[in-house]
Amino acid sequence: MLKEIQGGVCAASGFTANGVHCGIRKNKTKRDLSLIYTKTPASAAAVYTQNLVKGAPLTVTKNNIADGKAHAVICNSGNANTCNANGIEIAEQTCQLLANELGISATDVVVASTGVIGQPLDITPIQKGIPSLVAGLGKHSDLACEGIMTTDTKPKEIAFEFTVGGKTCRIGGIAKGSGMIHPNMATMLVFVTTDCAISSDMLHKALLADVQDSFNMVSVDGDTSTNDMVSVLANGEAGNAEITAEGEDYTVFCQALNAVTTDLCRKIAGDGEGATKLLECKVTGAKDEKTAKVVAKSVICSSLFKAAMFGADANWGRVLCAIGYAGVDVDVMQVGVSFRSGKGSITVCENGAGIPFSEEKAKEILLESEIEVLITLGDGAGKATAWGCDLTYDYVKINGDYRT
Repeated sequence: MLKEIQGGVCAASGFTANGVHCGIRKNKTKRDLSLIYTKTPASAAAVYTQNLVKGAPLTVTKNNIADGKAHAVICNSGNANTCNANGIEIAEQTCQLLANELGISATDVVVASTGVIGQPLDITPIQKGIPSLVAGLGKHSDLACEGIMTTDTKPKEIAFEFTVGGKTCRIGGIAKGSGMIHPNMATMLVFVTTDCAISSDMLHKALLADVQDSFNMVSVDGDTSTNDMVSVLANGEAGNAEITAEGEDYTVFCQALNAVTTDLCRKIAGDGEGATKLLECKVTGAKDEKTAKVVAKSVICSSLFKAAMFGADANWGRVLCAIGYAGVDVDVMQVGVSFRSGKGSITVCENGAGIPFSEEKAKEILLESEIEVLITLGDGAGKATAWGCDLTYDYVKINGDYRT
C-alpha cells in the first residue's frame, strides 16, 4: 500500500540534504550547489543520456559507482561542465573536495552538473561553497531541489511510504527539467533515495526497467540533453531483508519506484519551458506495447499538435498525422481520438474520420492546465502513456537568449 508523504529525498531514513548559492550563477538569490548524503553506505544505480556528447560528470559518476556503492550526490547548476577541456578534472576535484569534507572516499560520490554547455567551469566557487553546503545538511530536500533548477519554474519533489517484508520503507525523489527534454534511457537530472535494503544489481535492474515506461516517455522539445542522468541510492536503514532477487518484495519496490518516477515525469512535462499545459497521451488497443509507445511518443512530440493544444484547438487531424508518420503498423481506419480534462471529455474522431462535436465544448476542455489525449487503435491489447506539454511563444523567448 503506497502512501504519499512529505520529505522528498530526505523522507527516507538516514538521508540529509542541502542547497546553497556558491557563486556559479550570477544571481545571488539562486541556489547553485546541492548535496544529498547518507552516512550509511548505499547501493547505487544510475542511467545516463544517450547523446554522444556527454557532460564530464556522467563519465566520473559512471566510474565512481561501478562498484554499486555511494554515500553522496553533489550537483551544481548554472554550468553543464560539458565540452570543457578540463571537465573531467573539475568533476573529479568536486568529488575529492566533498569527500574531504565528509570523510568519505571520492569514489563514493555521484556528481552532476546542469546549465549552459561549453562554458568554462571554475572550481573556486564550488570549493568555497562545499563547507557551508556540508555544515547545513539536514532535512532540506526543498533546498537541494532549488539548487538543481535552471529554467524550471517549479520545484519537483515527491515521496512515498510502502511496506517490504513487514518493514516500513520510504522512497523520495527530486528532479530538474524544463527544456532539452527528449530522453533515451535517462532524462534531465533525477535523484531518488530510499531506505529500502536492495542490492545494487537489483536496484539497477529495477531502474533500467522503470525508465522505459516513465522518463523515456517524456518529451518537451525533442532535444536530448548532454547531461541527463537518473540516479538512485538505497541505504537499507529500513531494516528489511535485502532484496537480492525477483519476488514479491522486488515487485513492491518497483511499484514504489514507479510511483516516484511517474509523479516526477508529470511535473517535468507540466513545467516544460514556456508551457501552460501538461499533456498526457494514453494509447490503448495497440497490437503490442511497443506500437503503443511509439504512437504515444509521436503524438506528444508533434510541434503542430503541441501548438494546437496551446491554442485550445481540437485539431484531431494533427493527432492522426503524428500517428501516420510514427513508423509503426496501424490501421488508420480503426483510430479513435478523444480529449479529456477537468471540464469533461469529448470524442472528436472515430474510425479514422471526424465526427460532429461542439467546438465550444472542446475549447472549454482544452483550456484546462492538464489535458488527456485518449487514442484507441482497435488492434489489440497494447497500451502506453506519454507525457508532454504545449508549445508556446515563451519557449522561443526562453531559448532565444538562454546564455544571456
